[in-house]
Amino acid sequence: MTAGTVKTLFNRIGPDKVGAADGRLLDVGNPSDGSLLSRAPRSSGVDVDRAVAAAKAAFRAWSATPAPARGEILFRAGALMVERKEAIAQVMAREMGKRLEEARGDIQEAIDTAWYAGAEGRRLFGHTAPSELPRKMGMTFRRPIGVAGVITAWNFPVAVPSWKILPALVCGNTVVWKPSEEAPESGYLFAECLWDAGLPAGVLNVVQGYGDEVGAAIVDHPDVQVLTFTGSTAVGRKIYETAGRHLKRVSLELGGKNPVIVMPDADVELAVDGILWGAFGTAGQRCTATSRLIAVGDVGDRVVARLAERAKTLRVGSPLDPKVDIGPIVNERQLKRIHGYVEKGVAEGATLVCGGAIPTEGELATGWYYPPTILDHVKAGSTLALEEVFGPVLSVIRVADFDEAIRVANEVQYGLSSSIYTRDVNLAMRAVELIDAGITYVNAPTIGAEAHFPFGGVKATGNGHREGGWMPYEFFTEVKTVYIDYSGGLQRAQIDNRND
Repeated sequence: MTAGTVKTLFNRIGPDKVGAADGRLLDVGNPSDGSLLSRAPRSSGVDVDRAVAAAKAAFRAWSATPAPARGEILFRAGALMVERKEAIAQVMAREMGKRLEEARGDIQEAIDTAWYAGAEGRRLFGHTAPSELPRKMGMTFRRPIGVAGVITAWNFPVAVPSWKILPALVCGNTVVWKPSEEAPESGYLFAECLWDAGLPAGVLNVVQGYGDEVGAAIVDHPDVQVLTFTGSTAVGRKIYETAGRHLKRVSLELGGKNPVIVMPDADVELAVDGILWGAFGTAGQRCTATSRLIAVGDVGDRVVARLAERAKTLRVGSPLDPKVDIGPIVNERQLKRIHGYVEKGVAEGATLVCGGAIPTEGELATGWYYPPTILDHVKAGSTLALEEVFGPVLSVIRVADFDEAIRVANEVQYGLSSSIYTRDVNLAMRAVELIDAGITYVNAPTIGAEAHFPFGGVKATGNGHREGGWMPYEFFTEVKTVYIDYSGGLQRAQIDNRND
């Protein structure tokens, strides 16, 4: 990496901005040109211990703060994110390569989540129900769990942390968060909005570093009672195994291999618009990216020809250039991994329609760029049909009919997002019923989650929990049941209410 003006980043533990306890640093590069952007603390278990201690110490006062008051801090944080949106977007574009337009959308999702989570401070509902005995009532209410460990990925360095951290906070938990080492400043700027909004010291602690050093220490820490992770399925399984030994509550959001089914009666231009955005938006670096086009019957030739024509017009380049359609891949390692999948797909019999080569000349050669790539006639059950690429690569699988399309859509280990394009409402509703996925879109791409709806998947995409909407508030709280007997005597449930 070449170095220009290089920032030094920090952890935030309690009220203090600090480096790693042992002084180590990690380099953060710009994927657009390979330059060195910043150096962040390369923290260790020692730093995690300090952060967890700070979170534990802050828990009593924070959990005793009325939930509506906790929500008001999130409203103020949302307002600060509105003010700082462009500044954070600029940092995000440089750190992980997201186009400015999409970086602003990333931050907007966090803003939307702040508005929603702030309101939930007045909606942490319990239940009441009739007792089976006279002069007795039963009710439930929600209580915070304790210290929450949060580990997030680089591709949505503000939006995804907001899905986890904001509900955890409004529910009364304190947080130790490891942002991605690929986008540490983006994460820190998000957290700074919360601190500047009045979040007390120790309620949110940020520890920078690598997953195997910081993330593993968070997962294994005995005082971290609840964990939430977004990343690969392989790492998620390891986290679940470790956390299971401690009986910790865990939420996992993992991989995806998302299909779009295009039926012969579909509006082809609408489908092409959606597939291009779903497959190549954020350079395909989304867990919900459209990875597979399942073309039914004679629509295949029409849709592939139009996709290739449009894909070749997409401009690859700097995420700071408003004319660019596709920014860089996050790092060189991932770039080579993506290209390896394309080479393997061709070796297994797929036809390369467009793209498929790492740029070696001009400005693109200095960064980690990959062109929009389409492979046709990918065989069901092949590597490209089954494994997550996480790049701007679309695999086209041709099938004979709707039933075969559903079988192919469901053959993968994942089940996050999915889509069908058709004018037939009956087929659309059958797809909604039959596709094994947590999300199904009709006549829309596989990306585009909204903050007030649950987000998550089935099978190896996660462990059953959901983020977004009303569901994380259930995850981040314990339910306490209370019985109040005002009869003045001993009443025995299941005994005194029976006459036989």
